[in-house]
Amino acid sequence: MFHPQSVAFSLGLVRSRLMKVIAAYNIKGGVGKTAAAVNLAYLSALEGARTLIWDLDPQAAATYYLGQRAGVKSGAKKLVFGDAELSDIVTETRYANLDIIPADFRNRKLDVFLDRRKKRPHRAVDRLLAPLAADYDCVILDCPPGINLLSESIFYASDVLLVPIIPTTLSVRAFDLLTKYVQEEQKKDRVRDLTIAGFFSMVDRRKQLHTSFVEILPDERSGVLRCAIPSATEVERMGVNRAPVHAFAPTSRAATAYEDLWHEVKRQTGNSWLGATLAAAVR
Repeated sequence: MFHPQSVAFSLGLVRSRLMKVIAAYNIKGGVGKTAAAVNLAYLSALEGARTLIWDLDPQAAATYYLGQRAGVKSGAKKLVFGDAELSDIVTETRYANLDIIPADFRNRKLDVFLDRRKKRPHRAVDRLLAPLAADYDCVILDCPPGINLLSESIFYASDVLLVPIIPTTLSVRAFDLLTKYVQEEQKKDRVRDLTIAGFFSMVDRRKQLHTSFVEILPDERSGVLRCAIPSATEVERMGVNRAPVHAFAPTSRAATAYEDLWHEVKRQTGNSWLGATLAAAVR
């Protein structure tokens, strides 16, 4: 588990661990990752935390959901090689306390540029986030699918790896493979202490297999949370309304499920980190 007062060093920069970094990630796409990232970012901001969501996926779904336009002034290459800073491309959303770094189609080449950088590419995302520690309490990364240099850099920078699990055998198997991979990377000191938090996504309670996995798996896997995001119309309507679920259906099943997920994620990081960061900000 994490110690909020600890300090992380990266390429000569210091990122206060008071700023929590949560990466919504999965090896494959289409599993509810972006919807979770957007809704948790909204809930974080709603509680008063200074929140930033970084849309790293070239498909720009999080950017679209939050009513923003894709594309930034500084491309991926400039960020990787230190010719630009994230603070230059941060954009305000229409929601209080919630900012976004919009997606850019050039992000599809981030992995290539990281490979060219050579010097500690797995620490690049942490280095980019370090200057933002004074401005944000919570950063949520909406990550592209796959395992590559970019995902390794995301793992190094994050406090929590938030992994959606569709309640099927293959999805659970992929979660187990990811857990094993992260543990191996930690042994190589390429990943810090990192909490892996799997959560059930796109759950259809009419299916016996879904119900069985949701009830049994949290007892079998310490990294699996108990909350479950339903396969619900409200989640699909995020694309129509270009807004988080709570902004247009705050009393829906989906909204309640995302609230449960947010509370579980906070408990995974020590339960009171949000209050601690806000208190520190006031001081």
